[in-house]
Amino acid sequence: MEEENQKQPKEAGKFIKIKKFTFIMGIFLVIFLTAGITTIALTFGDEKVESLAPDKHAEFEKLYTTYDKIKDNYYKEVDEEKLVDGAINGMIKSLDDPYSAYMDKKEASSFDESISSSFEGIGAEIQEQDGKIMVVSPIKGSPAEKAGVKPNDIILSVDGKSVEGLTSSEAVLKIRGEKGTKVDLSISRAGESEPIELTIKRDTIPIETVYAEMLDDGVAKIQVTSFSEHTVQELKTALEEMSKKDMKGLVLDLRGNPGGLLDQAIEMASLFVPNGKVVLQVEDRSGNKEVFKSENDGELKIPVVVLIDDGSASASEIVAAAVSESADIPLVGVKSFGKGTVQTAEKPFKDGSNFKYTAAKWLTPEGNWIHKKGIKPDITVKLPDYASLPYISPDKELKASDSSSEVKAAEEMLKVAGHDPGKIDGFFDEATKNAVTAFQREQKIKETGTIKDDTTVKLMQVIQEKILKNDTQVKKAVEVLKKEINK
Repeated sequence: MEEENQKQPKEAGKFIKIKKFTFIMGIFLVIFLTAGITTIALTFGDEKVESLAPDKHAEFEKLYTTYDKIKDNYYKEVDEEKLVDGAINGMIKSLDDPYSAYMDKKEASSFDESISSSFEGIGAEIQEQDGKIMVVSPIKGSPAEKAGVKPNDIILSVDGKSVEGLTSSEAVLKIRGEKGTKVDLSISRAGESEPIELTIKRDTIPIETVYAEMLDDGVAKIQVTSFSEHTVQELKTALEEMSKKDMKGLVLDLRGNPGGLLDQAIEMASLFVPNGKVVLQVEDRSGNKEVFKSENDGELKIPVVVLIDDGSASASEIVAAAVSESADIPLVGVKSFGKGTVQTAEKPFKDGSNFKYTAAKWLTPEGNWIHKKGIKPDITVKLPDYASLPYISPDKELKASDSSSEVKAAEEMLKVAGHDPGKIDGFFDEATKNAVTAFQREQKIKETGTIKDDTTVKLMQVIQEKILKNDTQVKKAVEVLKKEINK
């Protein structure tokens, strides 16, 4: 033991000498490399030095340089956070994809609200397309729907300020506002030579997404207006309620449904698609496909018809395609919107901002991509022409000798309401005035002979009631169902 203890100091001294040697050699190596790099730099310039230490994100050199130059040399103080936001926004805009967008903290909060709770605004789903803000669909019962906003309307301005070039998130912030306040929209619509001017009063927009009612002869109609967090559970509850009322057939109404959450669409489609059959395929950029199949142990045992129109988009198209191709459920209405991509939202930033981008495309069970093409119904049925009549602002007075597109729309409404205005030419003549007076007398409104305020509101209400009573698409769906029920 004593011998071993004596050896230890010698070994320790040897270790110290080795460490000193290694340290000295390390310093020598650093000096050598530094001298070498300096020599190379003097000989070849800075570029060779940079090549010895490649930057993982060298492609951002232009971005960093631009940022530094603007921050240090712009003629006035700049908001550094705004510069960074603008850079991210520009990067995502360069994708030229209306469904990818950067959202600052306020926009991100607004986006979250729209799929999880209620919000205050006019209630319209919009998207940016080719630098313009387009309406996908107004929400059922919303101020936008009541004001006559239609799918594919182009919003030109909000409160007199152009929205061209804005992202959909930026436009949403301008359109939304506190309940009770008003917003002025200028809208371009196909078939209209002049912009339509709308003043819409904002309200609370509840995210109630399922509406059920019993029609005649045991036929139930359930309308699904969007795909939010609790939509499938709402539908299941509605189906139970209709079953208790002896439901023999179902009209599933997806008209005007702009879409929403993918998982809700898959789960909803699975209620109607037999167990094990394909509901959806999701394809990434490498062509890899993820196939989703129905996991339904007891699909609905009654005949079903699904209604679609040009406002049916995204998640509603997933359901429509799934039930059509995997469950042979007929589709009635007009061609759908045509959105065949899947977005994902990323929340990597501490300040609450985020961004969403298109991560994949979705295909129907048979592998069809409906993007920008839409889904054609099995039975094409259009609504009556008067269902497309433009909105007339109650704040604007239409009177004798006026000539405008609003007057023409009012003449068409009066005729549908049963009061002949004479020639429908957009000129407010004596025959138009007489028709207005007769309408006011029938509705017990003050007989002014002009169209404004209560007269305008009541006239549009009468048209809406006519559309509901003469819903040609629902009538055709019921007709198809009754044939199945009576087999």
